[in-house]
Amino acid sequence: MVDLDGALAWAGDVLGAPVLASRELTGGLTSTMLALRDASGAESVLRLMTNEPWRTYGAELTTREHHTQNVLAGTAVPAPTSLGLDADGVAAEVGAHLMSRLPGEPLTAVDDGVLRAMAEMLATIHAVRPAEPFRTFQSWAWEAKWVVPGWTRHPESWRHAFALLGGPAPAYEPTFLHRDFGHRNLLWQGGMITGVVDWVETSTGPAWLDAGHAATNLAVCVGTEAADAFVECWAATSGTAAEPYWLVMDAVGFLPPPGRPPMFSHPAELERLDEWLDRLVRTRLG
Repeated sequence: MVDLDGALAWAGDVLGAPVLASRELTGGLTSTMLALRDASGAESVLRLMTNEPWRTYGAELTTREHHTQNVLAGTAVPAPTSLGLDADGVAAEVGAHLMSRLPGEPLTAVDDGVLRAMAEMLATIHAVRPAEPFRTFQSWAWEAKWVVPGWTRHPESWRHAFALLGGPAPAYEPTFLHRDFGHRNLLWQGGMITGVVDWVETSTGPAWLDAGHAATNLAVCVGTEAADAFVECWAATSGTAAEPYWLVMDAVGFLPPPGRPPMFSHPAELERLDEWLDRLVRTRLG
């Protein structure tokens, strides 16, 4: 149960002006995201951690996003500004984070210029040096997921991927990560990135894991050619060779835990994930 009236009243107190209108933004997987307009005419965004399993960890996630946005203030990364935090859900009964609303909208089409801009923005993010490192990244490809999916056309590729992840991870240079970087968490205006949003998973880890997550999202939503093009673009931008271990880890992380349905409901998305994992195994692992 969420106390929406309580959440909006709290937001109005933080903003110093009552909230006159709210509407739900699309695309939120973990949360209900509300665009607010207050009596001063200003707009803001309210995150409410309504969806499980993230709701259970709402205090941790909203606190991390609040801290990250404070760290990013004054950097070249166009992140929202944190305006208020109710991590324990005193007002809304779920973790809540109030932040500024940035201009721009998500893109519906991807081309080479978009991929280059994404790679350049990722480099900008990775250049951030927090005074205190964020937590070490968490793998989303935990061992319980290492089950060949029934919908695959490439079972041997999945087995090969699981075997790779069962071995030692390569060494890496600890890097500031968005950890959920991808085209769906970018805002655009006039052909430029005007916002990088959704900072609840910020971590320290290998740079190629961020790049891998962007690539998997592109593979699932757009196609494997776009994903492969982004990998090459990031390799050129970062001056580093593609690291298959981290690319495979991210792709496997999109499998559901045992007993749960896939996060993608459309068969075409599962097919593209299957094609991407197979492509990684065949072309990146040899």
